[in-house]
Amino acid sequence: MCLRSVARGGRRLLSPDVAAPRSDVHDLGAPVSGPVWLEPWVDEPAGEDADPLRAVLERESIELAFVAALQHLSAAQRAVLLLRDVLGFSADETAHALSTSAVAVNSSLQRARATVRERVPERTQQAELAALGDERAPLVRAFADAWERADVDALVAMLADDVRFTMPPLPAWFEGRDDVARFLAERVFATPWRLTPIEINAQPAFVCEQDAGAGFRHGAINVLAFRDGRVTWIAGFVDPALARHLAHRR
Repeated sequence: MCLRSVARGGRRLLSPDVAAPRSDVHDLGAPVSGPVWLEPWVDEPAGEDADPLRAVLERESIELAFVAALQHLSAAQRAVLLLRDVLGFSADETAHALSTSAVAVNSSLQRARATVRERVPERTQQAELAALGDERAPLVRAFADAWERADVDALVAMLADDVRFTMPPLPAWFEGRDDVARFLAERVFATPWRLTPIEINAQPAFVCEQDAGAGFRHGAINVLAFRDGRVTWIAGFVDPALARHLAHRR
């Protein structure tokens, strides 16, 4: 990774950064192309010699909520936070890497941490998944089974009251169990789906294939976020090429 390019990196968005949630499930808006959307991070397995604590910190640093919060920092604040809190650089090392002073690094870090705290859940997804323990695998499997059966009631029973469903590059997104349920019933399940479990951004996810009439075709990636055993965010990425690539990697 080139640190200077990180410092200059442009902001990537999610649908809630662009517009209010919609209630009209039949108007999703035209896809917005170009490098404007936050993209999923494909997990790489940790090496056998990886330090367990470092591995946990690295997984937390690629969770969707954390990566999305980074987009609300200035480029300099983002680089400082990653170097200091993720990679473990000292203030002096960070200042040297970014050609600035330790005083400036500490000031940027303080502001960056405050912004991120406002935008990430109190518990990381790694903590939420650990709290699920042995219930994690059956819960994720039940979600996929209900999706493939188009069982809206079963899915709604797994959702938090304030659940969000985002789906870039489409600008539309839905919030709350009622609107998400209506979107699932009236739009998503108009055709059958087949889901393959994977892991994206250190979170449970699925490669989603849609029945195109002459067979299933790759359509999207869905990433799940949990709170207290319920799904709080279905982060969809409508990217057939990425879905196809991930399916072939398995």
